[in-house]
Amino acid sequence: MIAGGGAYSHSVSTPAGPDAAVFRRAMGRFATGVCVLTAVHGGTDHAMTASAFTSVSLDPMLVLACVETEARFHDAVLAAGQWAVSILDAPSRGVSEWLATRGRPLPGQLDRVPFHRGAATGAALVDGALAWLEVRTTAVHPAGDHSVVIAEVLSVDLAAPAGEPLLWFRSAYRTLA
Repeated sequence: MIAGGGAYSHSVSTPAGPDAAVFRRAMGRFATGVCVLTAVHGGTDHAMTASAFTSVSLDPMLVLACVETEARFHDAVLAAGQWAVSILDAPSRGVSEWLATRGRPLPGQLDRVPFHRGAATGAALVDGALAWLEVRTTAVHPAGDHSVVIAEVLSVDLAAPAGEPLLWFRSAYRTLA
């Protein structure tokens, strides 16, 4: 038992390190927001759903996203150098699911997604999102099977009125309501 009376279980680390499945489940207990990252590279729209996104600094305004190195979005976002973030509302779950689908066709992938273009980057901004940011990459750090992409905020806009956020918790979509 731990303070507060809750029971707990744990995994003993082996000489090889912690169990990857237990680590994945532990990280799944950290609730996150859901966003869509977009970039235009070679005249083609690239997009992906992400939950590994956060603010880094207010002065200067910086954000970061973790992008899997094997994802086709990885090379596109690095080559584009600028990209956009749409922080999704609860009704945008279908958009999130579609843009998280591995192997979806690249041409026309945004045909079923209502969006408008950002003035600073030209990247797609998902209509109905809670907030939108346009950013320019300032640093990329290799991190295992991902890259941590840090970017300076070029523009930010808020939906009015703001709806309920789309959340990710325990490997499933959730809402506050």
